[in-house]
Amino acid sequence: MRRAAVLFIFLLLLPAAFADKKGEGQLSDLIFEVVKADNGKPIRSASIILHPVDGRGRQGTGGFQLKTNGDGRATVNSVPYGKLRVQVIAPGYQTFGRDFEIGQAAQTFVVKLNRPQPQHSIYK
Repeated sequence: MRRAAVLFIFLLLLPAAFADKKGEGQLSDLIFEVVKADNGKPIRSASIILHPVDGRGRQGTGGFQLKTNGDGRATVNSVPYGKLRVQVIAPGYQTFGRDFEIGQAAQTFVVKLNRPQPQHSIYK
């Protein structure tokens, strides 16, 4: 039983041993501004989903969701430095998705959402 506990702790700490030490322990405050691409007006109640991304580009667990206020802004504090996958969803707009490198004490991201494009079909 004791051996299994030691093995479990070793396997739990193994990924941390190989993690990139650049920016370790540093945290960033992030501001997201979600606006309409055509006129720059803010989009209220847009969902912003954040997930950490590992060195291989794989999305990690433990993400969270924010909602924009009436000014189209949402903030989150104490985000660890590294890659962050950001997805923005708002009714009536195309979904936005992109990976960002977090490497400053404070960063602001302006996300411009487009209306859906007309769909064309060869079938009538």
